[in-house]
Amino acid sequence: MKILANDGISPEGKQRLEEKGFTCVTENVAQENLVDAINNEGYDVLLVRSATTARKELIDACPNLKFIGRGGVGMDNIDVDYARGKGLEVQNTPGASSQSVAELVFAHLFSISRSLYDSNRQMPVIGNSNFKDLKKKYGKGIELRGKTLGIIGIGRIGQSVASYALGCGMKVITHDPYIDKITIELKINGNANVQIGLSTMSMDDLLKQSDFITLHIPKQSDGSAVIGDAQFTQMKDGVCIVNAARGGVVDESALLSALNSGKVKHAALDVFENEPTPSADLLNHRNISLTPHIGAATAEAQTRIGLELADNIIKFAKSFASA
Repeated sequence: MKILANDGISPEGKQRLEEKGFTCVTENVAQENLVDAINNEGYDVLLVRSATTARKELIDACPNLKFIGRGGVGMDNIDVDYARGKGLEVQNTPGASSQSVAELVFAHLFSISRSLYDSNRQMPVIGNSNFKDLKKKYGKGIELRGKTLGIIGIGRIGQSVASYALGCGMKVITHDPYIDKITIELKINGNANVQIGLSTMSMDDLLKQSDFITLHIPKQSDGSAVIGDAQFTQMKDGVCIVNAARGGVVDESALLSALNSGKVKHAALDVFENEPTPSADLLNHRNISLTPHIGAATAEAQTRIGLELADNIIKFAKSFASA
């Protein structure tokens, strides 16, 4: 099979595929030229991340395409049900980036609890002339230990976030429409020593009890946000919220209103509704910690993603050949 990894694949994944006799091309093709490239070059497999889309029109126009792979978790840039209905195999890599995303969430949690993101902006500008004023401004941080972290969505990423939170001494509460109970395994000094059971609760209860909230679920089935004006109203005054899931899971207009009113003290965003051109109001807000959708962008995660995609393709090719 011939593979187009249009948004790239790790060298380890590419090597594994080529060792098994696959042709793996990593040259990026512009979206508008993708159909022609797939058909003219005879690609059987299309690998994407978040930049390339695989919609109904592309699927219909590429009858020889057999497999679409998504390097990462969310597949909202692929018409998954339609592709599968047409007989294509569609797979993602749900577990490969969990730890990397969880660590970014905690980088943001530490950052907003001590205003590190804003301090790092201001110190180079006025640190030598207004040191005392900055010390006073940023000297009102809070500790994470003992605070309640509400995790909305307790799948693989949510579970990894929970393990870090429990290790930091936070109280963890969760909501997930598909899970009632979960066991979090804590590794201490490299060994799995402690297992902690968590029961999920209603969204309403989580919103009312949480000091910090992090989301790890897609948008609702109708495409609407999970967190909007009504949900912000239910939260504690001064709550902090992190979205490293998908742009649009948190209504950005509602978030700005909640920040400006003081209902939300700080927010942290790794994902945005209008990527790659996020709202300037979000980017310039003094109480938002920002990263450019880099949750899974670690060397370790990319290696795992590439190898998992390669193994999925190899397994599929074997079953396809024997069918």
